[in-house]
Amino acid sequence: MSQLDLAIQADISTRHLSFVETGRSKPSRDMILHLAEELDLPLRERNHLLLAGGFAPVFAETPLNSPEMASVREALGQVLSGHQPYPAVVVDQRWNLVDRNPATGLLLRGVAPELLEPPVNVLRLSLHPKGIAHRILNLGEWRAHLLHRLRRQISLTADPELTELWRELVDYPCDQPEPELGSGPGQIVIPLRLRRGYRELVFFSTMTTFGTPLDITVAELAIEAYFPANPETAAYLQHQHHPD
Repeated sequence: MSQLDLAIQADISTRHLSFVETGRSKPSRDMILHLAEELDLPLRERNHLLLAGGFAPVFAETPLNSPEMASVREALGQVLSGHQPYPAVVVDQRWNLVDRNPATGLLLRGVAPELLEPPVNVLRLSLHPKGIAHRILNLGEWRAHLLHRLRRQISLTADPELTELWRELVDYPCDQPEPELGSGPGQIVIPLRLRRGYRELVFFSTMTTFGTPLDITVAELAIEAYFPANPETAAYLQHQHHPD
C-alpha cells in the first residue's frame, strides 16, 4: 500500500501522514489507533504500535481460564458440541490446540503420543510423518494449502515463532507434488482426503473467529470446523455417532 493510498483510505492528508512516517510529526494516540484500524493490524500489533508511539497499550490479554472469560468459554463449547458428529478444534494464533470436540478423535487415531503432549500444534500434527500425514491421501495438496496459509499469517505478523514453525514444517518429507493452489479442475474448496481403514473420508473446513473482539486472547482464537464433503463421509460420521 502506498502512502497516498493509506492517506486516502484513512481520510487524512498525505502531508500529515508523511510527517508521521518520517518522524517530523508525533501522532496522537487516536491517530495511531486510526491508522492501525485502516491497516487491519492484529490487536497485539496495535499494542506494539502504541508503545512505539509512546502510549500505553489499550488492548488487554485476559487468560481464557479467567472468570471474565466464562461467556467466551461457553460460546466455544457450544460451537464445538453443536458441530458433533463432525470434527472441530479451537486454536490460538500460533495454531496451538486450545480445545476440541470428541469427533476429532477420528482424525487423531494412529498419531504418535508425543505429538499429543501439550502444547499440541495442529499444523505440526497434520504434517508430521508420525502425525496425520501418513493417512492424508492428498498430502501434497493439503500441505501446500497449510503452508500457504501459514506464510500469509507470517507476512501479517512477522511472528518469529510462526517463522520457526514454518521452517520446521517445510523440512517434513512429502512424496507427492505440491500443486499451485486452485490448480485442481472443478474444485470448489481444497479437500482433506483421509484414509480410514479401507474408506476414504473427505472433508472441507471453515474458520470462525469472534466478530468484534477487544481482547487479544479472544481476537487470536479461531474455530476450525470440518464438514463432510460427500454423502459417504457424512453417513460414516453419523453412524459413528449413532451406531444403532
